[in-house]
Amino acid sequence: MKVLITRPRAQADDFADQLRQAGLEPILFPVIEIRPIENNAELEDALADSRKYAWVIFTSVNAVNVVFSPLPSPRLRHPSPCGRGDGGEGAKIAAVGAKTAAALRQRGIEPDFIPDEFAGANIAAGLGDLRGKWVLLPRAEIASPELPEAIRRAGGMAHEVIVYRTLPAAIDKEGLAALNRGVDFVTFTSPSTVTNFVALARQHHLDPLHLPNAPTIACIGKVTEKAARAAGFEKIITAKEFTTEGLVSRLVASRVVS
Repeated sequence: MKVLITRPRAQADDFADQLRQAGLEPILFPVIEIRPIENNAELEDALADSRKYAWVIFTSVNAVNVVFSPLPSPRLRHPSPCGRGDGGEGAKIAAVGAKTAAALRQRGIEPDFIPDEFAGANIAAGLGDLRGKWVLLPRAEIASPELPEAIRRAGGMAHEVIVYRTLPAAIDKEGLAALNRGVDFVTFTSPSTVTNFVALARQHHLDPLHLPNAPTIACIGKVTEKAARAAGFEKIITAKEFTTEGLVSRLVASRVVS
């Protein structure tokens, strides 16, 4: 069964390998690319004054890569897993998702909090008393407002810093040819993959809602599923665990059922 991968090419290899190991055929069709903000003075200022924050919340591997990779040494690392973020031991670190947590661990940082669910209210609830406290959110340019709004409702002060942009990718001709021939699944791993897939399909004279072979739409999580339904997709399955591994498991289960 053919599975279209719409995530950025640089992040597609591991997902493709997982699909192959599960007996599925990956088709690369990146619809977005990640571009860090250059000369990001706001980010540099926030990192230089990181002790003012009670928490720093990373909601994606992309944010971790942008914040830490250019720096000779991570300035957000606190001396112990129990950093209070009160000016004494530095900010606590939250990681949304297992992949994000793993990206931080690769840089020697053990997250203080990894939420079980990705909804903004659930994340904010796990951060403790936020009243009067600053929370740093290094994010994408088009990130959902749900999390900062939840932090503000809890009495905290959310400082959103845009660290990368999600831009449309150049068309992959082989992927487009495969899409025209018909695939079994189209996978979405973020709302931006939904938006850009729809745009690219229409630019190349395809109706995204009526594709050849009527593929099933497979979403990595509820936020992405919501975006897919808003775009008009109806034949949707969603991973129970919001990771690529969870998405592969959902695809395999769907194949068995069908």
